[in-house]
Amino acid sequence: MSAELVVQKRPPRPLWWGFAPFILASAVHCAALFIGMEAIAGPTKLALMPALILAAIWGRPRLGNTAVFRLLLAGLFFSWLGDGAGTFFPFAPTLPMMLAFFAVAHLCYIRVFWRHLALRPLPLWALIFLLWWAVLLSILWPRAGSLAPAVAAYGLVLGTTAALSTRCNTMIMWGGAFFLASDTILAFRIFALELMPEWTSGMVMVTYTVGQGLIIAGALLTRRSSK
Repeated sequence: MSAELVVQKRPPRPLWWGFAPFILASAVHCAALFIGMEAIAGPTKLALMPALILAAIWGRPRLGNTAVFRLLLAGLFFSWLGDGAGTFFPFAPTLPMMLAFFAVAHLCYIRVFWRHLALRPLPLWALIFLLWWAVLLSILWPRAGSLAPAVAAYGLVLGTTAALSTRCNTMIMWGGAFFLASDTILAFRIFALELMPEWTSGMVMVTYTVGQGLIIAGALLTRRSSK
């Protein structure tokens, strides 16, 4: 009788454990914003993307494509630079630096949505994001002054990210929608503050953290299901 070597495959570790630090940091940061504790809101903002990078690293074994992992990390890294533009680059105008870094982050997401995570063709209803862009510009262009062209370009990149997220799984699609909502609220708070109630300050980061978290979780789950 010949002995057979039985190799047991270790079950994948729970994905959500890796998101615990990000969820905690997001909850503390958003709560601090709503109650006006800037001493906590500032540092925790800079902890958000590193915590989400840890979640992506935790879920790395589920990814079958190194390019996906690199693009996700690049998107999170440039998002982190955008979050801390005023802190990291005090010698430069904060808003243009923030727009530049987030534009690069969105280009990373556009690439990964288009080339690696798409599950279906672009739906016809995704044209609504073109309408969103046109309405946004009609309101903000007269208020943005010299930054109007940069706002228009960034809005186009942001809308493209949201549109391409509709080709991916439902989690990524909602992540793209929340990211779009976050930047839309932020744009109005920067250029049309008189139109925005005070509570929308906290909603910028609530929608941002939810959007980023859903994008990364959805990407990890997509790659697992596609093996």
